[in-house]
Amino acid sequence: MYVMARAIAQGPHAAVLSAVGLALGDLLQVVASAVGLSALLTSAPAVFSVLKFAGAAYLVVLGALTLIRGIRATGPIEGKPGRQQPPKRSLILQGFLALNPKTALFFLAFLPQFVDPRAGSTSAQILTFGIAFVVLGFCTNSLFGCLGGKLGDVARSNSVFRAITRFASGIILITLGIAAAYMPPPQHFSVTKGGAR
Repeated sequence: MYVMARAIAQGPHAAVLSAVGLALGDLLQVVASAVGLSALLTSAPAVFSVLKFAGAAYLVVLGALTLIRGIRATGPIEGKPGRQQPPKRSLILQGFLALNPKTALFFLAFLPQFVDPRAGSTSAQILTFGIAFVVLGFCTNSLFGCLGGKLGDVARSNSVFRAITRFASGIILITLGIAAAYMPPPQHFSVTKGGAR
């Protein structure tokens, strides 16, 4: 949804860069899971809550900024159509910062189900499975982002439709932020070295 909102507001290029940022954030969480750091989130509800509310606030701010820019840009497009593109680093960083702490918990709970202690290092196996997840996630996020970008391209030729899609993008980001804020704390689970309990 985050990538789709970016695509509708800023086009396929912005969506792919946002997908890169999300993939880098997921990769960080895969590495954290592989070395066992995400277990800290499970055992420290306060840390989880801080990350959860920071991420939620970040998404709400992004949504509000999208709405504000939409209100300012309601006039007709003159000359050659084109989107204002934030710097590449900015889009990647924004995607990276849209971290969901439950993703690390998902990796910690889900990936060990496929680990075979006889096949070698459990950390290396978790890292391998996690990287496969990140690559697949990047591909699907980019695909949906490009589809959303096509919708945004249609919107650019119609100022009313453009305003509606920008408004929808802002509302989606704000809704994602509110939903993230109301995420319940994770259930405590234990993971043994050979797999999940």
